[in-house]
Amino acid sequence: MDISFTQEQEEYRLRARNWIRENLSPSNIVNQNKNYEEIAKEKLEWEKKLYRAGYAGITWDKEYGGQGLDQVYQIIFNEELGRADAPRGLNLIGTNIVGPTFLEIGTEEQKRRFIPKILAGEEVWCQGFSEPNAGSDLASLSAKAELVGDEWVINGQKIWTSWAQFADYCIVLARTDPDAPKHKGITCFLVPMETPGITVRPLIQMGGERDDFSEVFFDDVKIRKDAVLGEVNNGWQVAMRALSYERGSDTLRKHARFKQELSELVRLSDELVIDKDTYFANSYYRQQLAKAYIEVEILRFLGLKTANKLINNKKLGTETSIQKLYWSEYHQRFGELAMEIQSSDSTYWKEDGILNGKFQEIFIRSRAETIFAGSSQIQKNIIAERILGMPR
Repeated sequence: MDISFTQEQEEYRLRARNWIRENLSPSNIVNQNKNYEEIAKEKLEWEKKLYRAGYAGITWDKEYGGQGLDQVYQIIFNEELGRADAPRGLNLIGTNIVGPTFLEIGTEEQKRRFIPKILAGEEVWCQGFSEPNAGSDLASLSAKAELVGDEWVINGQKIWTSWAQFADYCIVLARTDPDAPKHKGITCFLVPMETPGITVRPLIQMGGERDDFSEVFFDDVKIRKDAVLGEVNNGWQVAMRALSYERGSDTLRKHARFKQELSELVRLSDELVIDKDTYFANSYYRQQLAKAYIEVEILRFLGLKTANKLINNKKLGTETSIQKLYWSEYHQRFGELAMEIQSSDSTYWKEDGILNGKFQEIFIRSRAETIFAGSSQIQKNIIAERILGMPR
């Protein structure tokens, strides 16, 4: 694999790096001490700024509002965003999952209707997949939709729905054929969140956040007959395409961010003292930090393998499960190492100076990372059955 970049691509990287540096001023960075409405507003404004600067939809077709560049330019920009620890946008479901799925399997009318507004930050999307009794085992979902005349009527509950209280649309999985086998008879719907019968209740997480997740209730929600992505009763295949983007499309940005986090932990380990010397001077902790460095670099090469497929116009497949399993398990180990290095100081939260609470947030967040977008157990099953060819 040739992982070098051309002069033109390196010039693009430099322009992107300079633009991010100039536009990521303190006023642009999401301040976690603000309330969640202000945080959401700042996240969306950051996405709109990316769009105005020509850094949204870098590889998407120009006819839908994208930039029409090769995949390598998206890779470069993602790396620079991760390196700068730039804020994640409010419309990640739209830009990372729904938009790419529209491009792959949406109708021409759907592409022209939805994609430009996703890129411009004019319509925010959320994802109605998981349910209280259908998370990792998503095919067990019980939300149902019935065709009544020219409308679908949806009833059910979704949970862990990211940014639902700020969303304009939700991509919803519901069962449309109750007599079909478990993975059949499911349809993917495009539901306006202002539709009567939808109730959104934010969930407070253990870190105090209440902007990420909500539970959503659908009570006789009526939508148009044609508000379907893909074919009726073939929603499971649509979901698998969508989840492949969620699990593997952002690996190189994660690599850059994780590398930055590791550099900060190394600096912290050289400031905190254990047994009259710094943690970094301790051979055990030096070995653990070295191991973390190696793992981060392995993640980069996993990301480059995915990038290679995208550059060659190949679909992402089950290899994204390897990446999801790898980065989430690594980040959990990293959070534990950071807590160990901070020792008794690990209980401090959002303090000034070197103990600023960042690693505490990483530690808590990493608990969920091995669950969302498919738990580690699910990823191991996929790898075993679909890649290694092992029996169920």
